[in-house]
Amino acid sequence: MPLKISRTILFGDCDPGGVVYTPRIGHFVVEAGLDFLSYVLEGPAARRIFAMGVLPPARALSIEFLHPMSWDERIDIEVSVEEIRTHAFSLRVVACNAGGTATFHASLTQVCVSPETRRPVPLPGELRAALERELGG
Repeated sequence: MPLKISRTILFGDCDPGGVVYTPRIGHFVVEAGLDFLSYVLEGPAARRIFAMGVLPPARALSIEFLHPMSWDERIDIEVSVEEIRTHAFSLRVVACNAGGTATFHASLTQVCVSPETRRPVPLPGELRAALERELGG
C-alpha cells in the first residue's frame, strides 16, 4: 500500500512565472521518501537507519515531469516500494494534483553503505523486513 502525503506548493518553490522550479521536485521526492521510511520503520527514518549501522545515500534519482504545478496548488504524493535488492532499495513516487492529473513520477534508489568503509553492505534485516511488509511479500 502506498503512503499518501499531501503538500501545498509554496511561493518559494516557484520561479517568477509561478511554476515549480525543477530542482524542488527532487526535494519533494527525497522528503516523501524519508516520510515513507519513517512510516515503515515506525520512527524517524535517518535516526533509525543510522542506528542499524549503515548510511543510506541516494544512488539514483529519476523524475518524469508530466504536468506543471504552481504555487498554492495542493498535490498528493504517493510513495511505495518499487524494488528491494541485496544492498539497495527503490521507492516509487507518484504525484497528482487536486483534479487527479499526474504531475510527476519518480524513482529513488538508496544503497546501504558501511560508515567505516563507505562500501555497500547488505540491507539490515529490520529495514529489509519493513520494506518487504510494504511490498506485500
